[in-house]
Amino acid sequence: MRTRRANAGPPMAGRLPASRRDTLGRWAFLPVLLLLIPQPLPAQTQGSAHDFSAKSWSGGQICIVCHATHDANLSVQESPLWNHEVTSSSFIPYTSPTLDTVPGQPRGPSKLCLSCHDGVVAINSFGGMVGNEWVAGGALIGTDLTNDHPISIYWDHQTGITACSGCHNVHLPSFTGELPFFGHHVECPTCHDVHAGSAYPKLVRKPLAGSQLCFHCHGK
Repeated sequence: MRTRRANAGPPMAGRLPASRRDTLGRWAFLPVLLLLIPQPLPAQTQGSAHDFSAKSWSGGQICIVCHATHDANLSVQESPLWNHEVTSSSFIPYTSPTLDTVPGQPRGPSKLCLSCHDGVVAINSFGGMVGNEWVAGGALIGTDLTNDHPISIYWDHQTGITACSGCHNVHLPSFTGELPFFGHHVECPTCHDVHAGSAYPKLVRKPLAGSQLCFHCHGK
């Protein structure tokens, strides 16, 4: 005679039904998987020397001085959606008998940095506006670069790959880590993070203490 299975009745207190336990089990590892997915780093520009949101001419915005979501200057390839006036100044580059090559006029991202720090283009000359506030004090580089670390200088040895790890073992893959090059050139953002990704003074990428920034490339 076939016997009927007795009704199991309601689940015991504190215990989920089997169907729900199976469902939850499938998702148990979701928090761990989410931790393994690379997450974007929070923006650090807020509160830095490049945060002009307190200025009346910024409209309370931070990014708008350099970048625009609409009507950007697409002729500038070195930075996405560029919105600031680009300098047309002629600069006097650094020279030294110890250099194997002579720096030319600032290029790429360095030219964009000098579009404020040359003291010719106003900080608030962006979005088609003619500005009236200029960089001053220690942030003013000017157009005479003869007493500044050379920029837009091509590093010839980068064309070789035989012993890269001897100098660049501290870099991330593709050598774009701590002190990045830009098209085989040393530029302003090689040493300075314009988006203030570090907590070091003057937006430098490595500590000045013990000349750590200098020795990263000029190790003796």
